[in-house]
Amino acid sequence: MAMQAEQIKALLLDSFPQADIEIIDLAGDGNHYKAVICTAEFSGKSRVSQHQMVYAALKGAMDGTNDAQLHALALETRAK
Repeated sequence: MAMQAEQIKALLLDSFPQADIEIIDLAGDGNHYKAVICTAEFSGKSRVSQHQMVYAALKGAMDGTNDAQLHALALETRAK
């Protein structure tokens, strides 16, 4: 079952409550999204570390198993 943009944003806000987050449905199919996340928590972190933090915040929704709810997520991360 695919995730809705609101569900993705809610998971991210749980981990990054002060973040500015925009979720964009890239294909209009509810399966391919882009997340733009700007938070002070990314300050001093490499892009790889920022993306790892985002994947951890998604709590397995994009872990590559058949039960994963999120098929594709492009990330744009930056520090405030």
